[in-house]
Amino acid sequence: MDIGGGTLHAYRGTVPTLGRDVFIAPGAQVIGDVSIGDRSSIWFNCVVRGDVNRIRIGTGSNIQDGSVVHVTHDRWETVIGDHVLIGHMAMIHGCTIEDHAFVGLGAVVMDGCVIESDGMLAAGALLPPGKRIGRGELWVGRPARLARRLGDDEIAKQRMGAPYYAELAGEYLRAARTR
Repeated sequence: MDIGGGTLHAYRGTVPTLGRDVFIAPGAQVIGDVSIGDRSSIWFNCVVRGDVNRIRIGTGSNIQDGSVVHVTHDRWETVIGDHVLIGHMAMIHGCTIEDHAFVGLGAVVMDGCVIESDGMLAAGALLPPGKRIGRGELWVGRPARLARRLGDDEIAKQRMGAPYYAELAGEYLRAARTR
């Protein structure tokens, strides 16, 4: 299957499943019980490791370069909704990130956390175990705390990111197919 150069690995007989036009960049590793929806992308040198629990990634979402997505053994799966943006070098672990949410560059989301739709965790922030970012909220800091509500214009701008990455991933897939 032409996915863009990344590697899929079975774990205990379970192979990752991919929707249509999913881009897995060179150097990216996707392992075990992972399902990735149509037009989503896993960028360079990411690790998505569904070995001791499952990972579900929706449609049109992207995990940017160097990020790690993992789970907690028999306790916390990771669920990433549709049209989610996860910035470069993020650490996503045993949590739920709902549709249209955003996780900034280098941010950490820990076990049992929820980021609701249109919620945003700022670059470099650390969301401690069990915290919930509400719909349209911006959280910042280490540990992260509510900074303010996002305005409608900020949410609209944030929502433009996922379609951009889906288009970019499509360009990479087309190039991979012509090699």
